[in-house]
Amino acid sequence: MTDPETNTAATAAASPPRRAKARQGSQAPRGPQAARAAAARAPRSNPTLEKLAQLYPHLFGEVFLPLKRGIFQDLLAAHPEALQREALKEALGLHTRSTRYLTAVAAGQQRHDLQGQAVEAMAPEHVYQALLEVFRRRHARTGEDLRAKLRERMAQAFEASGLSRSDYAQLVRGRDEAANVLLDEALAQAAERSARDEALLRAFEAGGQPLDAFAQMYGMDPRAVARTLERARRMRPDAAG
Repeated sequence: MTDPETNTAATAAASPPRRAKARQGSQAPRGPQAARAAAARAPRSNPTLEKLAQLYPHLFGEVFLPLKRGIFQDLLAAHPEALQREALKEALGLHTRSTRYLTAVAAGQQRHDLQGQAVEAMAPEHVYQALLEVFRRRHARTGEDLRAKLRERMAQAFEASGLSRSDYAQLVRGRDEAANVLLDEALAQAAERSARDEALLRAFEAGGQPLDAFAQMYGMDPRAVARTLERARRMRPDAAG
């Protein structure tokens, strides 16, 4: 099973919304983007998907979890009589293209096996592509300008990747110039945040105070300070060692 890739996924989400026409009654927005968004929200009617939800509610039920690579073969091996190859391929394609599934991928969750166990990390480029597609669909549905929110999510995805800025940019940069502009802005935003976090960490290390006292001195919530310090430690160049 291949994760969906979208070359122009951020064009709508990364561009200012055009003047929206007033919607009257229950008239649905027109255009291919709106049609794809509506399809993603439609209730599942695929019989194989329904069967998968019964067999593996922890993966295909109310909450979706990212699936391990090779899950197609695992399912065929586990249920050779109940699942047909072509029907299963179609069902998994529908499932992994759904907004709910892409949202789970965009959150950076790990891939899971049939038992619901996390078995491998999600590749940074898959998280990034899912982010673009989820925000593109949301923009198509609402017309909202989502650039600031998408930029922040891009920055968070980069920070979670553990890669350098240059390595991350090289890995995820595509042909969509609107997305590339947002990516550069997100990486710059992450760099500014990293510098502030590092300054706070250095002050904490130099002061020798307990966390609560240090947070009180800066007028900050101790839990927020703890998260910031942890992020700063994680972003240090020698953190991996």
